[in-house]
Amino acid sequence: MRKLFIISCFLLVVSFGTSCIDSKIENTGVKLVTAEEMQSILELEDVQLVDVRTPKEYSEERIANSQNIDYNSPTFDEDITKLDKTKPVILYCRRGNRSAKCAKKLKDAGFEKIYDLEGGISKWRHSDKIDIEVKS
Repeated sequence: MRKLFIISCFLLVVSFGTSCIDSKIENTGVKLVTAEEMQSILELEDVQLVDVRTPKEYSEERIANSQNIDYNSPTFDEDITKLDKTKPVILYCRRGNRSAKCAKKLKDAGFEKIYDLEGGISKWRHSDKIDIEVKS
């Protein structure tokens, strides 16, 4: 009986924690999307697809029709000013860390609609949901 109580409490804490994380994401104005959701957005909206990895990473593999703006570049802040703030932006990197940081910068810069590919290109590399171009 005690084990059941402990497990129930644990599940309650995990559910509460997850709901707080989800609301935090929505409150930032950035929406995490799966590869399938990203593909739908690309088909339905005029979107700017931005890879925030290094040029070397970008040259090795990338999502088709993306543009590269290196998050770690000293000209990053200037480079993002070339994007249209009124058009949706989908960001991705290798695992999701750089794109999350970039999303915050875009939000602070006044971008209206920002999507972040959940888990980055690594999570979806072997998925049939997105078209990945690989250097041959």
